[in-house]
Amino acid sequence: MARTVIPFGPQHPVLPEPIQLKLVMEDEKVVEALPSIGYVHRGLEKMAELKDFNQSVYIVERVCGICSFMHSMAYVRGIENIMNIQIPERAEYLRVIWAEIGRLQSHFLWLGLLADAFGFESLFMETWKYREKILDLMEMTTGNRVIISANKVGGTTKDITEEQMKIILSTVDDLEKEMKDVEKVFFDSYTVKQRLVGVGILTKQDAEQYAVVGPMARGSGIKYDLRATGYSAYKNLDFEPVVENAGDSYARCIVRVKEIYQAFDLIRQAIAKMPSGDIAVPVKGFPKGETISRLEQPRGEAIYYIKANGTKNLERLKIRTPTFANIPSLLKMLPGSKLQDVPVLVLTIDPCISCTER
Repeated sequence: MARTVIPFGPQHPVLPEPIQLKLVMEDEKVVEALPSIGYVHRGLEKMAELKDFNQSVYIVERVCGICSFMHSMAYVRGIENIMNIQIPERAEYLRVIWAEIGRLQSHFLWLGLLADAFGFESLFMETWKYREKILDLMEMTTGNRVIISANKVGGTTKDITEEQMKIILSTVDDLEKEMKDVEKVFFDSYTVKQRLVGVGILTKQDAEQYAVVGPMARGSGIKYDLRATGYSAYKNLDFEPVVENAGDSYARCIVRVKEIYQAFDLIRQAIAKMPSGDIAVPVKGFPKGETISRLEQPRGEAIYYIKANGTKNLERLKIRTPTFANIPSLLKMLPGSKLQDVPVLVLTIDPCISCTER
């Protein structure tokens, strides 16, 4: 049978960011996929070595706009570990609230993009309408809607007032009610199931072999979520990872929808247990030593390796993002699929090429 090579990307209506896949086709069937990345390399790791370690907080935020808060959170936690800094308890809870708000807007964004990928435009607009309400919360509490700059070494740069917490709780309650209608569409719609059920199956064994992270892993039956390790204030909150066992695109969709409800609950818990007190401690001197900082971003585990030599500049910063960990599994899932399923499969890993290439 004759084979054809079709380029998918870097510009494609379904792709929010530039990745190119060379698809080897036999008629409508994909038999091989070769990735070509590197379109948006910006050299941010090197830039962080040229700036003051405090300035680098704002550099790592720009690794990814969607996960910006959690990138800075991973970085400052690493620096605080090297310098043996114990931040105030209130700052730990504030970080959890902003992290879960960030997870909400990321998952709403993904659900909208998924709906758009299989032509469900009304569903796309509905989920992004919910995301706007989350972005409004970010703007209310920090002054910005995307890159919020709420972290610093030693704590947080901003606080959340009692009045703002009431608005957050009210918004969460409203969104939870509105999500019930959308949830029915994602879970029960014939159109959605036709495009997702049985598509892109990644078995638990393959998921372990390819070391996938985040909803990709949990959709294949792997109970792996770094929040369960209890970093920051998560250790004081009730939390259980969301796991589905089917391993297909539908299972990964279910995981993300359920994690939206879970984020609502974690925000409520954090606000209910919010202690009073300072939001930061003074930081003196320069970091010296090395550490690995890990946390659970919306797409999965992010790893920060930081090496400091006692000067204001870091000696080395190395970041491993969740999309980088999940791309090999995409190449595993694509062979055997139909051409029409490629956009859905690419989106099912929730790709962030910006943070993958930095």
